[in-house]
Amino acid sequence: MKNLFHLAFPVHDLAAAREFYGGVLGCEEGRSSDRWVDFNLYGHQIVAHLADGAGVASRNEVDTDDVPVPHFGVVLPMDEWQELADRAKAKGVKFVIEPKVRFKGEVGEQATMFFMDPSGNALEFKSFADFSRVFAR
Repeated sequence: MKNLFHLAFPVHDLAAAREFYGGVLGCEEGRSSDRWVDFNLYGHQIVAHLADGAGVASRNEVDTDDVPVPHFGVVLPMDEWQELADRAKAKGVKFVIEPKVRFKGEVGEQATMFFMDPSGNALEFKSFADFSRVFAR
């Protein structure tokens, strides 16, 4: 990958973040301190920082769903998206929006799912049958 995405976000418990991002999502742990932990999220660097302020600020309606804002995640190949959906279900993750196909039959058709980490940060993982359609209008 030529360009990597970096995201730092607040969590209230580093042990819970390690269990969720490492144990549930399967992220490899990188450097850490007593205040933060680096994770490899599908090749991108995310950093859980011990801080106040985690959680959802609002929601927006998207294709009949109340999407939590802010949120972050990764656009995955369909087989990896399905593997993550199956793993999340097996680990007992409570979905905000269950794995589904959104915008069916439209230009933006995509598989999507939303869930929260233990600190209330919203994550979305999505997939497109054709990656060239990610930014299609």
